Amino acid sequence: MSAWRAGQGRPGPQSCSAGMRDGCSIVLLLLATSGYAVFVTNLHAACFRCLCHAANECSTNRACSMGYCGPFSISHIYWADAGRHVLPDDHPNPKEAYETCVQDYDCATNTVTGYMEKYGRDCNGDGVTNCDDYVMIHYNGGGSCEKPITDKLYKKRYNSCRAAAIAVD
Repeated sequence: MSAWRAGQGRPGPQSCSAGMRDGCSIVLLLLATSGYAVFVTNLHAACFRCLCHAANECSTNRACSMGYCGPFSISHIYWADAGRHVLPDDHPNPKEAYETCVQDYDCATNTVTGYMEKYGRDCNGDGVTNCDDYVMIHYNGGGSCEKPITDKLYKKRYNSCRAAAIAVD
């Protein structure tokens, strides 16, 4: 089967060789029923809690400050890069939709997921893409995730949350 990436359209029958028709049919069926959902490895509820805890202790009550909003401290550029997620029935006016989405925990997690779908990778070179990488991506941006986290409070909050999450698992 030819290579296929999200955003390039569904692979069609022309992508499948004659000997692979049954396998391709299954893949096409899975793609059609999945709605193109991309699974982001190791991005789970505990990781989301640690990402927002590191950002601002998961506060949804703080007003936008210095260009960052919501429990994950998401910037307008990050939100746009992640796919401009909006609340159900919300009009996607860039300023208002951004602020209402990223201040809502569920919409903000959709935004973070969209960002990680786009930029998720092994940033620390340990051979595994997990929450340690996602926190580096979230803090440094998708194109600079190899950089260390320099904000000591951010790093301390993440590490304490991560240790607590591991103890629960």
